Amino acid sequence: MVNQEIKGEDYVVHYDADAVVVTFQGELALSGPTDYAPIKDLLQEIASGNPAVMTIDLRRLEFLNSSGISMLSKFVLGLRQTQDIQLTILGSHEVPWQGKSLRNLQKFLPSLRLDVE
Repeated sequence: MVNQEIKGEDYVVHYDADAVVVTFQGELALSGPTDYAPIKDLLQEIASGNPAVMTIDLRRLEFLNSSGISMLSKFVLGLRQTQDIQLTILGSHEVPWQGKSLRNLQKFLPSLRLDVE
């Protein structure tokens, strides 16, 4: 899989295939599952390659609405069936929504490595 980028008016989602890192930045406030489908599909495509490790970097994602949190939660929950992937999520204490919301993801996937700096 090659590097990919999904851009919107207020956000960018970039996939670095060599490092297996998906970086989100900006503000993601899309309408619902249909609008989040390209991002969900990208995450699922990466996971379907069964990498040993996968990182989602949210440190520069200033806002994620409830539809986005739902999409991310469903993706993480889906990884429970794939015990082979070590998922790491990077967050920032400087972004208010991330503290509580990201910790909740560990309930869906206990093996999730959460690094909030």
